[in-house]
Amino acid sequence: MNQTTQIPAFDDGYHYQVMRRAIELLDGAEESLTLEQIAEAMGMSPAHFQRLFSRWVGVSPKRYQQYLMLGQAKEMLRDRATTLQAAHEVGLSGTGRLHDMFLRWEAMSPGEFARAGAGLTVYWGWFDSPFGLALVMGTERGICGLALAAEMGKDAAMQDLVTRWPNATFVEDADRLRPWVLIAFGAEDGTRDKAPVYLIGAPFQIKVWEALLRVPSGHVTTYSDIASAIGNPKAVRAVGTAVGRNPVSWLIPCHRALRKSGALGGYHWGLPVKRAMLAFEAARAEV
Repeated sequence: MNQTTQIPAFDDGYHYQVMRRAIELLDGAEESLTLEQIAEAMGMSPAHFQRLFSRWVGVSPKRYQQYLMLGQAKEMLRDRATTLQAAHEVGLSGTGRLHDMFLRWEAMSPGEFARAGAGLTVYWGWFDSPFGLALVMGTERGICGLALAAEMGKDAAMQDLVTRWPNATFVEDADRLRPWVLIAFGAEDGTRDKAPVYLIGAPFQIKVWEALLRVPSGHVTTYSDIASAIGNPKAVRAVGTAVGRNPVSWLIPCHRALRKSGALGGYHWGLPVKRAMLAFEAARAEV
């Protein structure tokens, strides 16, 4: 379980590790830091750090800092909040470099879900991603699990996904999954052959995850808006639980769900990862 498939386009997750350290530094800063201050803390020259940072994100470190502030989350909620019913009119694909390529999906039937994966073969593998080490699982129909281990570690990430479908048969086979993973993380063009997603969850959870799929990259929504969109406006807490139980992070964009106040809320795979994802998408939406 220690083998990791590397995705060359993301330099083995190196950029993410640098960005993660920078995010931690910026989160603890009382005011904006200069390029020189950040680069020194990263042990790099300003020019080298600027080059790596701009290549990874597409904007300068100064601009990126704005997306990591709570005020920016509130600004996104005010200016980029998506009315889910109109999301398709906004355009799920958009014109940015990061676009939603994951809408070829299907869900397990309630009966199949009740059997907790009995008779199902789930293939798995470790991959480097823009957001650190990722555990990806899939069936013959598509990706069914994507866990990010940067915060919780590999063992906890593996245990988290395996216990969701305890009766399934798990087979390590990164090669089988790699083409889908490359498309999912944008390392290859997926417009002609989209990465398929196979959702394994209870009917209510499936409704919530389907609603999340309608939130375009670079936009956000709220738990209460999701509840209204699925016809259950009072089920905000249940929606929050379903968002947190999303087994396919990044592809089903639970990181785009915020509290009504504009606060980030929780994130199953760690708040630093959620901040990085939101900033990544918001910055690239302006490129």
